[in-house]
Amino acid sequence: MAADVLVSLGLVAGIVALSHVTRSVASKALARTGLSSYAVELVSTFQLCCCAHELKLLSEVGGIAPGLALTLTYLVTVVHVLTLSGAVGNPSGTLENAYRRRISRACALRQIACQFAAAAAARAAAPQLWGLGLSGLHVRHKLLGFRCASPINAPLPHAVAVEFLCAFAVQMVITHLSLLKEKYRVHAVAGIITAVVYAGGEVTGAVCNPALAFSIQFPCGGNTFLEYSLVYWISPLIGMMASVLMCDQIIPAMTRKPPQLHPSMKKKKMT
Repeated sequence: MAADVLVSLGLVAGIVALSHVTRSVASKALARTGLSSYAVELVSTFQLCCCAHELKLLSEVGGIAPGLALTLTYLVTVVHVLTLSGAVGNPSGTLENAYRRRISRACALRQIACQFAAAAAARAAAPQLWGLGLSGLHVRHKLLGFRCASPINAPLPHAVAVEFLCAFAVQMVITHLSLLKEKYRVHAVAGIITAVVYAGGEVTGAVCNPALAFSIQFPCGGNTFLEYSLVYWISPLIGMMASVLMCDQIIPAMTRKPPQLHPSMKKKKMT
């Protein structure tokens, strides 16, 4: 077990290192073309999905202790936040940026296309890496044909509610992180993601990322594509937008003070 964990951590470290080099090279090579941001989005989302494949394998097939799984989730999330070079890696985040007019709609569509392309590439690359037989866990998974069971372990309405609430909670925290210093912000993001994985991981995996879910959850049998789309695409998108509307519209409206009457108006009312 310990050897499997060490090999998986080494593989994750190798993926992060290779992605970092690739991002740097691509950014410099495409700096004058306007395509560097999309290259960074591709590489960063690929890194995110590949690492998630390995962590999922350790947890579901390797059978590591839940406490260790959560610890690894926290640590790897910190690494992602520190190394993704400003990439979003999440279609929900890209749509939020488009809603707030930080990027154009055309740019948002291109970013989302990059994210799903990278997710598909990671989905194809993971079995190739496992096929190398770097650990006993990888060998066992290969003998099983790289199969995985449905990640949805509850009735569909329950699963939809879990992904909605997890996405809502993550977005609420991220919206208010601008008040924190960068060194604290990294751990706040890792903390909330670890918390939602703890709360909803046994029900759906608590992915909160449509591209990541497409990479690590959709290949598993047991549910239809439509059911997976409802749980992992539509539900988190609605959760994200509900959080944005709550912060932008509902909370300000509830806390807004009523307009004060001018003193002359008060005097007229008294008379």
